[in-house]
Amino acid sequence: MTPPDTSSATTDAPEAAAPAAPATGGCPVAHGAGAGGAEPAPLLLGGDRFQSDPIGLYRDLRRDHGPVAPVVLPGKLPAWLVIGYRELHQVTSDPLLYSRDSDLWNQWDRVPENWPLLPMIGKQESILYTVGERHRRRAAVMEGGLEAVEAHELRATTERLADSLIDDFCGSGDADVIADYAMMLPALVLFQLFGLPESEGRGLAHAINDMINGGERALAGQQHIRECVGRMVADLHVHPRDHVTSRMLRLGGHLPGEDRAVITDEFSAAEIIQDVLVMVVAGHQPTADWIGNTLRLMLTDTRFAASLFGGRHSIAEAMNEVLWEDTPSQNIAGRWATRDTHIGGRRIREGDLLILSFAGANYDPLVRTDQSALTGGNNAFFSFGHGEHRCPFPAREIAEIVARTAIEVILDRLPDIDLAVAAEELTRRPSPWLRGLTRLPVRFTPVPAG
Repeated sequence: MTPPDTSSATTDAPEAAAPAAPATGGCPVAHGAGAGGAEPAPLLLGGDRFQSDPIGLYRDLRRDHGPVAPVVLPGKLPAWLVIGYRELHQVTSDPLLYSRDSDLWNQWDRVPENWPLLPMIGKQESILYTVGERHRRRAAVMEGGLEAVEAHELRATTERLADSLIDDFCGSGDADVIADYAMMLPALVLFQLFGLPESEGRGLAHAINDMINGGERALAGQQHIRECVGRMVADLHVHPRDHVTSRMLRLGGHLPGEDRAVITDEFSAAEIIQDVLVMVVAGHQPTADWIGNTLRLMLTDTRFAASLFGGRHSIAEAMNEVLWEDTPSQNIAGRWATRDTHIGGRRIREGDLLILSFAGANYDPLVRTDQSALTGGNNAFFSFGHGEHRCPFPAREIAEIVARTAIEVILDRLPDIDLAVAAEELTRRPSPWLRGLTRLPVRFTPVPAG
């Protein structure tokens, strides 16, 4: 669920905003101070500029506030937005000082029960909010389940499912690549990997999209997925199968197998199943946006249009550029300070929330000195995180194979695919967290299915 689309104006920030001025121990330098030397008020995290002008937005934040900017969340709750590349590296590299444990937040007494960001920041019994050695053991169970995924089998599965989706619209001559393809394919592939029945795949894909969109069908979508996973796990005890979920349960000591295969038995089956749900949700939306954002780039930028059908090297370049310039994971919550500290010229108090701005760090002029598009294979972006809570390497490989195969298949099947609207008419979802298109209408010469 994402926060409501509120104005990004900074003129009405509340007194409860995160400390932002030297008088409270902040930066002794007034970054971009206005009349009277006052620092501009904290930004309300939301609004059109996160979709329409993110580069300009982060540039202005850096000018006005430096590499760690005060922001206000819905409900007038203060936080810090870490937009400096060096500072983000520092925060994600020090889990003892900047913890993933949301219980530490010093604002919980001000959070209402219906706060829209609770699904993202709220206290959860999942790997996302587990810390220390317990997190490392829990991550080992997860990565152990993912590592057995064979790349060539994954590619073949993705091709088959992609072809099935394209068959549904290839004869019409037009489609919405987001709704008809990108927002369906990653979920279908992940359901296969985690052992969910293919016969229920499309219904589950719609359920996961309902849950992510956060509308009136969100809770029903979440419940549908939970029930399906529960039935699948119960069936494993009667009909053993080999997939990511069964391997995780076996590594956690909940399914028969060799004793030496058990990493730890401290996590309940329910906790492991919760991690399965986290991986499916966390793996689906960013991968769908990676597909959509890359296709948008290739259909609107002449550098890629010139070689659109001339080879697969251009697809890899476009995908890499998207992770720098248009990364699906824009801002991630978060880390919580375990004690008073300083970073980026700011005084951070114990329990303060720091939001990780992958997009802001990717635009940092300290690492982008010429501000040119990075299409030469440079992968020092923050799009997959950093540190012990980064996206697991096997999960990153899975996302890359699924996204690249999805783009290859649709370009092979629909060789004259083109935008059906002007590029300026394309719009983004109203979210400062994940960056993706609402629609990507295309047209092409109709071709037969199969």
